[in-house]
Amino acid sequence: MKAAAVNCDEPAAAWPVSIGSAARLSGISPKMLRHYEAMGLLGEVHRTDSNYRQYGEADVHTLRFIRRARDMGFGLDAIAELVSLWHDRRRSSVQVKRIAQRHHNELTQRIQALQAMQRSLETLLACCPGDGRPDCPILDDLADAGRI
Repeated sequence: MKAAAVNCDEPAAAWPVSIGSAARLSGISPKMLRHYEAMGLLGEVHRTDSNYRQYGEADVHTLRFIRRARDMGFGLDAIAELVSLWHDRRRSSVQVKRIAQRHHNELTQRIQALQAMQRSLETLLACCPGDGRPDCPILDDLADAGRI
């Protein structure tokens, strides 16, 4: 077996590696690794005669790709598309950009919604005296929002 380093930050690994090593090298948990495998994001993973999973350098690279996409907030469906496009050398970048643009638009909408919530909460905090009295504009506002 060939010994190779995944990158300069990791110690050399002898390929293939166990699920624990693949998880450590890619920065995800073994449970998530099995989940990604079950979703088909890794393709067919080699198994020993004893049915233990064995991961190659390409598998770990794919897992790092998935982790980075998750860190950027992409959903699993988008990640599946991105992994497929990444492995397809005949892809066009327009497909990748469309997925990234859709995610960017969703993030923008979520950020705007969070900022609106933050402004509402700031207003309520400013109205609440926060003293020993039972009057509380925060609770009043939450109760009024639930009225029919």
